[in-house]
Amino acid sequence: MRLYPLALKVAGRRCLVVGGGRVAERKVASLLAAGARVVVVSPALCPGLDALARDSMIDAHLRGFVSGDVAGAFIVIAATDDPAVNEAVYTAAKEHGVLINTVDVPDRCDFYVPAQVNRGDLTVTVSTGGVCPALSKRLRKELDRLVSPAYEPYLELLEQLREQLQARVADPEKRKGVLEAFLDSAAFEQLEAGRPDEARRILEAHLPSATEGLGEQ
Repeated sequence: MRLYPLALKVAGRRCLVVGGGRVAERKVASLLAAGARVVVVSPALCPGLDALARDSMIDAHLRGFVSGDVAGAFIVIAATDDPAVNEAVYTAAKEHGVLINTVDVPDRCDFYVPAQVNRGDLTVTVSTGGVCPALSKRLRKELDRLVSPAYEPYLELLEQLREQLQARVADPEKRKGVLEAFLDSAAFEQLEAGRPDEARRILEAHLPSATEGLGEQ
């Protein structure tokens, strides 16, 4: 089944994770990295989740799941080792109209969490639609070798260039042309070679041409 790919903004949103083991810990870690407000419900917590709770990084409820836990949640992840509990979480989520992911049970998922490679704000994901997560993980390892660490500072430069163009250049076609010219430049290669100052010089060299001949904006 073909899926509709998207990148979800969870920052500041209440995201519920039911389960207190290592799998739940991994799900919590990815949610926290995206700025989510994470609530964990489980009778017991693994050491990693316990530490997060003690540091007030998550809101932990040390008890069994009740259906009302899903109320107000943006998304829900069921990550227990008890199929009956996971099914109860799934049922409650559907009753409340909340999207749910039940770990390792594709037909009890509204969404899948893809394998991912991160380079700062750059995220490259791989999903098999829940058919074979092991293949996603294997492809992620391949991508991790292929996607250069230089993409993180490169994207930072692109963000700075885009912000300056939006502030100084009214014509969208001109902005697009400057961005494409910078993408075609040697800035990325300079970053890969460990020369960030040279990459920034290339960035700055593109700005004057972006404002030539413009009147007041």
